[in-house]
Amino acid sequence: MFTLLGLFTVVVLPFVLLIRASVYLYLSRDIPTWLALGGGALASTILLTLCAAWLSKKLSGRARVKWLASRVVLPLVLAYCLYSLLYLSSVNAKGPEVRSYYRSLHPVLRVAVSTMILVDRDMVVTDVQRNRQDYQAMGLAVNDASLHYKQSDGFVHAVDLRTRGRGWWRNWAIEGYFWAMGFQTLRHRGTEDHLHVSLPLH
Repeated sequence: MFTLLGLFTVVVLPFVLLIRASVYLYLSRDIPTWLALGGGALASTILLTLCAAWLSKKLSGRARVKWLASRVVLPLVLAYCLYSLLYLSSVNAKGPEVRSYYRSLHPVLRVAVSTMILVDRDMVVTDVQRNRQDYQAMGLAVNDASLHYKQSDGFVHAVDLRTRGRGWWRNWAIEGYFWAMGFQTLRHRGTEDHLHVSLPLH
């Protein structure tokens, strides 16, 4: 039991803290986007440093907190955030257009999507950015309040994920993950079955 708890703390909780703290700071504390993400990254860094220091103390008798934080943990957290912000594999995108719009997605949502892909390698992003003409082309009423539009902060605040052919339990787990992280979720069955995930404007 202790081993499982330790693995959860080291492997899962830092990702949860990174995303959940970022969403909390952005929505509940009205912190600007990049500062909110930085706060989440700091929280994750502190947790990982404490875990690494404890392990170092057990193995060598020295905690080496400052060295571990600055030379190991912080560079790893920053590298992960940078990777999440910049890269979406073609395997996880419906097409080249989706990949081209990926960097317009809100940074906190990008990190959350990338983290989910670590667990579900087959997850597919089907839509990110839209304009009014896209709704007309799909035969849908134009939605002037759509978070798929680029918002005043320069980011798109919604992403669509494929649900078709993936099994109810898998879709339920993914929706539960985004809901638990503080995002809004909605299952759409209009033009194509998909999960709509959004980050409200603050």
